[in-house]
Order: sequence, then structure tokens, then C-alpha cells
Amino acid sequence: MPGRRPHYILLPVSPLFIAFSLVCAFMLNLMPWGRWVGAPDFVALVLVFWGIHQPRKVGIGVAFCMGLLMDVHDASLLGENALAYTVLSYLAIMIHRRVLWFPLLTQAMHVFPLLLLAQAIQLVVHMVVSGRFPGLLPFVESVVAVALWPVITWLLLAPQRRAVDRDHTRPI
Repeated sequence: MPGRRPHYILLPVSPLFIAFSLVCAFMLNLMPWGRWVGAPDFVALVLVFWGIHQPRKVGIGVAFCMGLLMDVHDASLLGENALAYTVLSYLAIMIHRRVLWFPLLTQAMHVFPLLLLAQAIQLVVHMVVSGRFPGLLPFVESVVAVALWPVITWLLLAPQRRAVDRDHTRPI
């Protein structure tokens, strides 16, 4: 088909790189600008990415543990982020076969409702515990995260694109 980009065969992902990416996402969430309105939840974004691209290596258990770490960092109700990340990871694993067939912008549109749902779960838990409605402004985080989806995809797939042995006569 003319006009379609070529599909490259990717190398297997290293479990160390997956762990490194999750630690980096956690560190980005620890930054002080993470409290600003519109700052994306990098852990949720990376969990969705790995749930779609490597569902057997990053599953619900990893999402739960990352959620507990975020709960401790945020000093929020223990399990608030863990519940949201678990549901997010489950849904990402459920749609992973379908999403990979689409180009990046369409993938982002598939990821957007997942991130909104995770934020809605956090909002509902926060409302039940505190009795206050924080408003709809925090949902801007999902819009920013979806805008970052092509960048995150490019960054996290970059180590898998390099050739094992460089051969200039091979197109892969």
C-alpha cells in the first residue's frame, strides 16, 4: 500500500530497560512541578505503554506496586493510586492487540479514555474520603499525557529499533 509507513521488526525488550523506564517515570512524578495543573502522570503513561506493548512483562501486579509507591509519595489514601493503576493496566492489557494495529495518533485516542478513567477513579476515591469535589481541572493531565504519547512511544521503542549487528545491505 502506498503511503503507509514500513513496519520494522523490533528486538526483544530488556526487563532492565522496562524497570529503568518505570523508575524514571516515578522520578518524574516526584519532581516538584508534578503538582502543577496539567502535569501528566508519567507512571500511568508508562504503565499503559508497557501494558500495550509488553503485557506479559508488565502486568497488574507491577501496576499495583507502582500505585502503592505513588500513594506513599502523595501521602494519599493507601490504595487510591494502586486501584487506579490496576484498572488502567487491566484495560491496557485487554486492548493491547487492537491498539497496536493503529498509527500513533489513533493509539493516543485509544489511550485517552483509559487515562481519563484512571483519573476518575482517583477523583471518586478522593471525594468519598474527603467529601469535597476538587473540580474538573485535574483532567487536563490526561490531555497532556495523550499529547505526549508519540514522544513516549518513540523514546521507549528506541532501544528495540537498533540492529543487533549493523549490516548496511539489510533494510531492517
